[in-house]
Amino acid sequence: MQPPDTRNLQRIGFILLPNFALMSYASASEPLRAANLIAGSPLYEVVPLSADGLPVRSSAGLEIACGRLSDLGGSCHTLYVCAGGNPADWQGSSALHAPLRKFARDGVRIGGISSGAYVLAAAGLLDACAFTIHWEHAPLLRETFPHLVPRQARFVVDGGRVTCGGGVAPLDMMHAVIAARMGADFARRVSDWYLHIAVAEPADPQRGAVAERFGTNHPALLAVLEKMETAIENPLNRSEMARLAGISPRHLDRLFLTHRGQSFLDTYRAIRLAHGRRLLEQSPLSIAEIAYATGFSSAGHFSRAFRAAYGHTPAKARRAGATPHS
Repeated sequence: MQPPDTRNLQRIGFILLPNFALMSYASASEPLRAANLIAGSPLYEVVPLSADGLPVRSSAGLEIACGRLSDLGGSCHTLYVCAGGNPADWQGSSALHAPLRKFARDGVRIGGISSGAYVLAAAGLLDACAFTIHWEHAPLLRETFPHLVPRQARFVVDGGRVTCGGGVAPLDMMHAVIAARMGADFARRVSDWYLHIAVAEPADPQRGAVAERFGTNHPALLAVLEKMETAIENPLNRSEMARLAGISPRHLDRLFLTHRGQSFLDTYRAIRLAHGRRLLEQSPLSIAEIAYATGFSSAGHFSRAFRAAYGHTPAKARRAGATPHS
């Protein structure tokens, strides 16, 4: 039997962090396996890696055997940092920063999947790049690295950096990566292998539309709700929001009560407090800093509003820790 022709083989490394998102890892690695099967020859070699070469346990409890990053990382065409939903698992990954910078200097393409982009940002590898991160961790990244602005996109390919929001979005990303190398027809066959018939565009949203999340299709109300989600640190008042929607403040109040069963102020406060709760669970910011980041005048004001909404204090929410989502 003839040995397989490996002259065109690309080694793709996945740096797995503790409790990495198994769905994200599978969505990124399985299309490469399918590409080999469809091509009838080895196009890609998937190499799970860890800093110490020891196995890493996924968010679902499945343990993956890994090679040592320092031994194999330099031979990879691309290295993806694959992380999960608990910041405690990846905020302390400083040991990866120097190796990632070295591999990037040596021409290895560097990627981040789900919250893996946070590790790239901490390593200084996203300073001049367009990138994305899972929507739930975008607030933490913006607070920690104010000079960086992640795109609201499923995935972003920018030269030597490839980032993805995680979940099933790596299927879309790998379709684009395979198409760039093997052509659109071949990539389509790979996607069809997984019944992935609706391949998303890079800039497609990570989350359901505002209309779906808030259960309304009223255009003026949607414009205001969308603005609420982006104007967190410096909230706009009723008059400013009404002007944005092209209606009067009294009409704005009626819309909220009719379509939301909740006042303008209560809705806006709930959105800001939800943002604050994510920062409490994910970031090292003090309660006072989180208060100001969510538009409250003081830590006391924030704490009272938080307790009224959730039934416990911000300090208790912080002690409870984060729960993995991505």
